[in-house]
Amino acid sequence: MNKSHGPAEETHIAQEITSVLPAGSVARVCSDDRDSIRFSVTGEIKLRLVILSRDSLRRLLADPARAVKIEYLQRDLLRSALRRAEFRYPRLSHIIRKSQRPKRLRIAGLAVAALGR
Repeated sequence: MNKSHGPAEETHIAQEITSVLPAGSVARVCSDDRDSIRFSVTGEIKLRLVILSRDSLRRLLADPARAVKIEYLQRDLLRSALRRAEFRYPRLSHIIRKSQRPKRLRIAGLAVAALGR
């Protein structure tokens, strides 16, 4: 990963993702945690908050398929704007599933070891 990507590039890609929302409906909110970029959304849509992880945006900057992934995120954001009050990238279910994998593998290994007795 290229370390030269700075906060300005992360912000630029975040604004590119949120640019599909109706004009005048997004206002940037500064994050306290420095781990994410948050956007407050106003308007006729149900969506009120967009949270984008800075780490994920940095990985997206270095990705050769960046344009395709940004287009996918824009479509996902538009679909979510009508149904959900909050949009996160990456989704929390993906983060939880990723963090629980070692635990699941350890439990599966214990089950296999118990069968071998």
